[in-house]
Amino acid sequence: MKIKEKEFENILQDLKQLASQMGAKVRFEVGDFKGGYCIIKEDKIIVINKISPLQKKVMILTSALKDLGIEEIFLPPKLREIIEEMNDNS
Repeated sequence: MKIKEKEFENILQDLKQLASQMGAKVRFEVGDFKGGYCIIKEDKIIVINKISPLQKKVMILTSALKDLGIEEIFLPPKLREIIEEMNDNS
């Protein structure tokens, strides 16, 4: 699947909404880190470097969602395909 650059913003929003539904907070921070999923005082947090390119943000978020266990929930087929593809490319 070829994803156009302008589609990444919509995908990012869909993934953020999915993370929220799964009980995780998505935070965009600036720093010297890659980003990913962690637990802080029992809160599920996905931290993404604010200055990363949009495609990288999507890759980090899809990887974090896989860590959260999205295999067990229903996802629209297109979104599941994007998540699988992004994780295969990482």
